[in-house]
Amino acid sequence: MSKNGINTPLKLQFGLINYENRYLTAEAFGFTVNASATSLKKKQTWTLEQDQENQVVFLRSHLGRYLATDKDGKISCDREVPDPDCRFLIVPQSDGRWALQSEPHLRYFGGSAEYLSCFAQIVGEIEQWTVHLALHPQASMLSVPRKRYVHLSIAEDKLCTGRDIPWGVDSLITLVYLEGKYCLKTCDNRFLRNDSKLVIDNEPNTCFTLELKSGKLAFKDSEGKYITPMGPTGTMKSGRCSTPWKDELFDLEESHPQVVFQGANKKYVSIRQGVSVSANQNDETDMETFQMEIDKDTKKCMFRTNGGNYWTLVSHCGILASATEAQENTMFDIEWLGRRIALRASNGKYVSTKKNGHLAAVSDSVGEDEMFVLKLINRPILVLRGENGFVCHHKTSNTLDANRSVYDIFSLLFNDGAYQIKSGKGKFWYVSSSGLVCTDGDKPEDFIFEFLVYGRVGIKAQNGKYLRGDQGGTLIANGINVDNFSLWEH
Repeated sequence: MSKNGINTPLKLQFGLINYENRYLTAEAFGFTVNASATSLKKKQTWTLEQDQENQVVFLRSHLGRYLATDKDGKISCDREVPDPDCRFLIVPQSDGRWALQSEPHLRYFGGSAEYLSCFAQIVGEIEQWTVHLALHPQASMLSVPRKRYVHLSIAEDKLCTGRDIPWGVDSLITLVYLEGKYCLKTCDNRFLRNDSKLVIDNEPNTCFTLELKSGKLAFKDSEGKYITPMGPTGTMKSGRCSTPWKDELFDLEESHPQVVFQGANKKYVSIRQGVSVSANQNDETDMETFQMEIDKDTKKCMFRTNGGNYWTLVSHCGILASATEAQENTMFDIEWLGRRIALRASNGKYVSTKKNGHLAAVSDSVGEDEMFVLKLINRPILVLRGENGFVCHHKTSNTLDANRSVYDIFSLLFNDGAYQIKSGKGKFWYVSSSGLVCTDGDKPEDFIFEFLVYGRVGIKAQNGKYLRGDQGGTLIANGINVDNFSLWEH
């Protein structure tokens, strides 16, 4: 997907499910493929790459190799660089499934188990694939023609397409996968219906088939019409079109954590007074909200304002929201101190709250004036995905699995620098004496969220250990240090 908005579009990663409800799988041994798996894991994840000049697509496996077929229909997946045999066309079917046609050989791909081929001259049941997105389901949603973001409008009580930037909790969209279709869920746990109404319960008219056109997404309802922004506010509802044109196309962009800070003086850090970054406000607005953008290489953090500028260290050690692009002076180290954090600027000094509320990087050590409360504001509902899959309720116990291809949605409650996680039926997460994370607590238990690397969070329990998935796939609080198994997409 090309970049049209302010954030990076998500790579389109997905699983392909055949007519027997089995996933297309890329094996490391011999770079073979089959359709035998019953769930979507790493080996069943494919990345779509599209030729920008036409509708040709390439399917890249988790091993970085490309799906290919020869003229006799023999399937392989060992090419490190795509060649003509790797060129496919997506042929959408009436029910939303895909048929994959070899562009050079004009045959269709299908089959079951190890018996896959690309030799069918017409599309039958065997040649149709259901698409299951493998990306994290919480994102910002950009209307391609309007170049505006979808958000929950309080005034209209609708999903509207009117934001220049995806700012605040109401710009968070959660995609819910149900039996091959997708629902669009708002930050307050309601579903978009095709007539634009937001409803509590899922129903047939809240389920949409996902289609792809020119690397963009379209959502088709049960009546064959497509969701499109309508009217001056861009209200999201089904239009009249039975074919997706430009007005019906959307990008999904990554949703960075957005936070508010509270200084030692109990005031919120703000830019309401201009470019000066000061802890001097009593309430939270867009002017007190900052987007955390963590550098993938250095793991340092930048803080972006709703106007698009970054915090930056200036002369005399002050902090201003005046930088228009990332540079050394916009990078800050975050030190995680339990319920509090400290920020170290590029001059090696800690950021302190002065008596007048202004922030300045002048301290050599951390004291009360250098501590801040950090509050995540754009994840009231939480979906966690780890190295081996999503976090989901165990089917027969009060524990959690951390290796599932489906996910459960949890509620996140802030409590003085920590968070409480609520499951369904009003019960809370807690850690048992053996370290297992359980979901049937009557009283809330605090967890510390540490945003340590790009796109990932470490979650520390009250026993001082990080949550991680064990070898059996169970979520447990036993991580002494942070590693790949204790970092979570959120």
